[in-house]
Amino acid sequence: MTDKTFPVQNAGLGFRRETIDEMLKSDLSPIGFMEVAPENWIGIGGVHGKQFRQFTEQHDFVTHGLSLSIGGPSPLDTNFVKDVAKFIKQHDIKCYSEHLSYCSDDGHMYDLMPIPFTEEAVHYVAKRIQQVQDIIGQRLAIENVSYYATIGQELSEIEFINAVITEADCDLLLDVNNIYVNSVNHSYDAIEFLKQLPGDRIAYGHIAGHYNEADDLIVDTHGADVINDVWNLLDKAYEEFGVFPTLLERDFNIPAMPVLLKEVEQISQLQNKYRSNLQSKSSA
Repeated sequence: MTDKTFPVQNAGLGFRRETIDEMLKSDLSPIGFMEVAPENWIGIGGVHGKQFRQFTEQHDFVTHGLSLSIGGPSPLDTNFVKDVAKFIKQHDIKCYSEHLSYCSDDGHMYDLMPIPFTEEAVHYVAKRIQQVQDIIGQRLAIENVSYYATIGQELSEIEFINAVITEADCDLLLDVNNIYVNSVNHSYDAIEFLKQLPGDRIAYGHIAGHYNEADDLIVDTHGADVINDVWNLLDKAYEEFGVFPTLLERDFNIPAMPVLLKEVEQISQLQNKYRSNLQSKSSA
């Protein structure tokens, strides 16, 4: 994958309204790209709208959606997708990603619900992804999600993910923390799962912290520091697939910017380790 072209580069950090003032005063050179939920910024004007525009003019951005509900039973909200397409063009967004889950029926559930791992669901979701891609004019990146129950399971999680990506001809947002969380909650080998993902489809990655509810139950919260086991899994991902752009997610209990940037720099250090190894092999 050394010759793969990614939509963004290096290590990223989520862009949040509550950290704007601190970001304006900080050295953001460790950040290669930023990510926002389009739902939180489409149509925003005033001071925050101007500040956001300032950042998108100076930094590469990707969007990670919250409400597309790609596996939901209700018809796809094509008007919303058209708004996203305009937002992508307006701010030169490099990639649009969403969760391989659903969050709405007649109304929004404000949670990410698991899609049944069935052949029928594969065809249904793939068709909806293709519909989104036709509207936005580019590939959608689908994220492997954390889940806490299986419903009507016919396929394994990895079989389901791979089947959707293949049939939809879409990209993958590889969330390393979600693999770790699911491996504990559903008792499988995280590294073996990782190795079966389609590395050539990776657009970018996520890494995050979580909450240990019990020895056999982890909740994906994005509210804590990344633990060593998850860092080690990211290391394995780079070993398996080569270096891909990776973003630190932190959605609450947000520390000061120097603490966030330290974790961003830890991503960069891992990436540089594999870039150095590649250069050493090339010159040998």
